[in-house]
Amino acid sequence: MNTIKQILAISAVAVGIALPMSSFAQASMEPGKTEAAQSASLTDGEIKKVDLDNGKVTIKHGEIKHMDMPGMTMVFTAKDKSLLSNVKPGDKVKFMVVNEGGKMVVTDIQPAQ
Repeated sequence: MNTIKQILAISAVAVGIALPMSSFAQASMEPGKTEAAQSASLTDGEIKKVDLDNGKVTIKHGEIKHMDMPGMTMVFTAKDKSLLSNVKPGDKVKFMVVNEGGKMVVTDIQPAQ
């Protein structure tokens, strides 16, 4: 009998701690977005190569501030291959990139103004 009371008491404490923690975590982020994506901004770049078949694009870019990444030239995966249909080597662009499981993914590409 005493063991049952202990189990119930421990369960009540665990639930009392878990519920507020889960609601705090949900309130701190928009659904489906990482913290970096929420504070991300567009980065300037120049298209160097487009690989439509594989959904990849090579971009020479400036600093990607929200990822603390210096300027360099690198290959990115496009979130959707259709993002690459309107860009070609030499185009000046502004683009959004996020880290999805260690993979650098372009989620938006716009012509630079």
